[in-house]
Amino acid sequence: MSTKSKIDELLQLNKKVEAGGGKTAIDKQHKSGKLTARERIERLLDPETFTEIDKYVTHRCVNFDMVGKEAPGEGVITGYGTVNGRLVYVFAQDFTVLGGSLGEMHAMKICKVLDLAVKMGAPCIGMNDSGGARIQEAVDALSGYGQIFYRNTLASGVVPQISVIMGPCAGGAVYSPALTDYVFMVKNTSLMFITGPQVIKAVTGEEVSSETLGGAMTHNQTSGVAHFAAEDEEDCFNQIRALLSYLPSNNLEEAPYIDTGDDAERMDETLNDVIPDNANSPYDMVDVIAKVVDNGEFLQTMPHYAKNMLTGYARLDGRVIGIIANQPKFLAGCLDINASDKAARHIRFCDAFNIPLVTFVDVPGYLPGANQEFGGIIRHGAKLLYAYSEATVPKMTVVTRKAYGGAYIAMCSRHLGADHVLAWPTAEIAVMGAEGAANIIFRKDIESAENPTEERANKIADYKERFATPYVAAERGYVDQVIEPKETRPRLANALEMLSTKRESRPAKKHGNIPV
Repeated sequence: MSTKSKIDELLQLNKKVEAGGGKTAIDKQHKSGKLTARERIERLLDPETFTEIDKYVTHRCVNFDMVGKEAPGEGVITGYGTVNGRLVYVFAQDFTVLGGSLGEMHAMKICKVLDLAVKMGAPCIGMNDSGGARIQEAVDALSGYGQIFYRNTLASGVVPQISVIMGPCAGGAVYSPALTDYVFMVKNTSLMFITGPQVIKAVTGEEVSSETLGGAMTHNQTSGVAHFAAEDEEDCFNQIRALLSYLPSNNLEEAPYIDTGDDAERMDETLNDVIPDNANSPYDMVDVIAKVVDNGEFLQTMPHYAKNMLTGYARLDGRVIGIIANQPKFLAGCLDINASDKAARHIRFCDAFNIPLVTFVDVPGYLPGANQEFGGIIRHGAKLLYAYSEATVPKMTVVTRKAYGGAYIAMCSRHLGADHVLAWPTAEIAVMGAEGAANIIFRKDIESAENPTEERANKIADYKERFATPYVAAERGYVDQVIEPKETRPRLANALEMLSTKRESRPAKKHGNIPV
């Protein structure tokens, strides 16, 4: 065979593999509102930067009807390219080839890019669109899943791992995304569940639609499995690119610095008026954050889940910061089970990847109720304590208003290792609110008074003046500076610069035992 014939053979093979499951299957994919695996990779990566690997891998299954059955690319496309000019590894399951089902060699391809991502210190992005395990391959398919889970775990905290759900994801297939750092879902086309509606109906008699059971908003609002919800696939790719712009490529690097053009010394006079005179009135902590960070840009993670807690990324004088904040607009900013989980996970990611933490505090306490106690608020709340205490990155805290009791401690107080604590004059750092404290401390005085109502009001006012302020904490050194709200940005930027050389060592151990 001549060289030209061999080259022609190569070109024909490439054409065959790149056609995936064929025109009919591709048209069906498009009609369901989904792009093909190759189209997805092209839309996500910088133009013309994708290099495919393992293009010619095929299965070796001889069970059932698999003898001689072709599966171009083995139902998954793998390789590397760049996003915003930075190296990333990708895999995209191809639903047009055997429903994107996972078999032995399919899994091998995914494991290879995960291994390469760790070796090269680059993020790995997986696009999931699969019917699940390839039943014909039996335990080999299960072995494949296990090997992927194992690599997800080893890569955790070494390189960022992002899972993108762009179709069905059921059974064992959902656990790889759950082990990764961020999960993106697309409204109306993404599905995740352990057991589907038909199995649930057969076992329990319960009837539920696929979308209600495992759709994008179910996992973004209710379960907390997913972190982002996209309107369509194009929106999803834009969100991924935005997230990656804040993340370092690996745990040995710093997050990318960008000169945002926003003066670090800028002050915002409107912050002086943001706290309502009525201590029980809500305000929007997002507005506070936007006035402090560079150009008002705050990328929220899990924006639909546990809305009483805000988490996300921003820049301060060009440096990336991870933000955790109580949101007084929802549940008065109380800590509850979901808020604790949400914040703890964000803190641990930021700590693993050298991203300094800034915490904005306005917390009246833990959410009371039997459901919270039965659900394990003690255990879940302890995750937040653990995460802050474990973190060794620079930790800065701003107390804007309420900081009561155990919730004050939990929100990155000096006692959990905060490096720099700022408080506004409106801060109320105390064991509990003035009303509750007065009822306990002055109960006998109030009961014996001629006018108990007036006496109670006087005692509450006295307690507020003496204790519901930032100054007692400042006298003890628990607060470093009490500042005008408008000064928050320059003070934080100054502290971030000061803390840029922070080094903190901990006792040698294999790992801690977080209260999961």
